[in-house]
Amino acid sequence: MEEGLIFKALSGFYYIQAASGEVVACRARGKFRHQKVSPLVGDRVQYTSPDGKTGMIDEILPRKNEFCRPAIANVDQLVIVASGAVPVTDPFLIDRITSIAEGRGCDCVICINKCDMDTADGLYDCYAQAGFTTLRVSALRRVGLDALAAVMRGKVSAFTGNSGVGKSSILNAIHPDFHIQVGDVSDKLGRGRHTTRHVELYSFPDGALVADTPGFSSFDTDGAQLRAPDEIQHTFREFAPYLGACRFVGCAHVKEAGCAVRAALAKTIPQSRYDSYVRLYQQAKEVPEWERR
Repeated sequence: MEEGLIFKALSGFYYIQAASGEVVACRARGKFRHQKVSPLVGDRVQYTSPDGKTGMIDEILPRKNEFCRPAIANVDQLVIVASGAVPVTDPFLIDRITSIAEGRGCDCVICINKCDMDTADGLYDCYAQAGFTTLRVSALRRVGLDALAAVMRGKVSAFTGNSGVGKSSILNAIHPDFHIQVGDVSDKLGRGRHTTRHVELYSFPDGALVADTPGFSSFDTDGAQLRAPDEIQHTFREFAPYLGACRFVGCAHVKEAGCAVRAALAKTIPQSRYDSYVRLYQQAKEVPEWERR
């Protein structure tokens, strides 16, 4: 058996980057279906290929983490692309993704695109204060791209963000050879049109691996990706200094008296982040335990 990395999954085929540099198109063995396990982009796998061009996946090596939507594994960081210009990003959508990522041991980088049109000071200050690496870039004006490339160097990064904020444009600006399809933004709706139809890893010259993925909607519709209600608090990093300091054990930080988290509002915890926590906490309570993944 050989070992390689799945860099694309499409129409039932898994395209594996072999150690030799060759690409091998593989199917998954039937045992994975019986085990209710599917290979994912980002997986390191062992496979058999008699001709070096096609083959079968035999084993999936242990994963660092995984996401079901988008379907990807072993991600070091999510690059969440946001915008203060059209389309304007709702902070709750960012907070939902950071919460899901933190619960899976995956770091997040907040990348504010179109800074030539709107510097989005509110977004920038909120996430920089929360301790996230926060960058301003402009794919159009080629501003801030070197700093973004530096934080991706040597890591597996997945790009995500609401449609139209410029995920594919940023990747094309950093490396024009990608030729990722770029969609326009509907003037009527203020939303971008989906252009990315599958998850695929792209290799940068410096060794970074980058995935361009569908927009926020894939995360937003799947409450089962959230942690249990009492675990949501641990996915908001700015809550950490106050956890355990509340008057009552098991404080939900929603309306309880003597809550240390609520007391920190407007001091070290932005109101928008707290509001997102409450909303996610309520959403998590509505998800049956058996449905969580």
